Amino acid sequence: MQKKKTKIKVLLADDHHMVRAGIRQLLASAKDISVIAEAGDGREAQSLIQKHMPDVAVLDIQMPNASGIEVTRWARAHLPQIGILILTAYDDEPYVKAVLQAGAHGFVLKTAGADDLIQAVRDVHEGKSVLDPSITRKLMSSFFTVTGKKETIALTEREMDVLRLTAKGFTNKAIGVQLQVSNRTVQGHLAHIFAKLQANSRTEAVMRGVSLGLVPKVDE
Repeated sequence: MQKKKTKIKVLLADDHHMVRAGIRQLLASAKDISVIAEAGDGREAQSLIQKHMPDVAVLDIQMPNASGIEVTRWARAHLPQIGILILTAYDDEPYVKAVLQAGAHGFVLKTAGADDLIQAVRDVHEGKSVLDPSITRKLMSSFFTVTGKKETIALTEREMDVLRLTAKGFTNKAIGVQLQVSNRTVQGHLAHIFAKLQANSRTEAVMRGVSLGLVPKVDE
């Protein structure tokens, strides 16, 4: 008898009730996703995250009491195993960079299709990085110098291997299997990559790597 798959537990936080209702309905249409709690502000989101321990927290950026960015920082510091997906109407570069620096695993616009949102939740749950294609295009140009020339970044051969596998969406564990090294070794390589690329998250490192020609451009 085939074992029944456990649903992905999602917490949804947005200060607009009608928006939450619509997003919840979209996510509920996926058989492998279950919205287990809803929050109307950032403080409530933190409380419910601690109480329900969701697999993925889907957060709006602009919320009373604590923004989605503040909740993300808090979650990364206290509950790093929980996936964070920012779902927002804001695509301004400062917002995007703040989200990436806070450590979110994904950033999707509210204009995204239902299938894109559902897949984003699945990808974040699997440890992959998710970035809306339109945001990717905006960030690409910002990673160039003022003169338009690309910076020279020296990564070791093994760091290049780790960066390329990260760009393909592999988790640390999967990268370790591919390269036949421990999870701790992969984490060490990623720390060096982050420092050299001046990145604060996997997504930011991949985007910078793409802009510098270190890894192939992601499909839009």
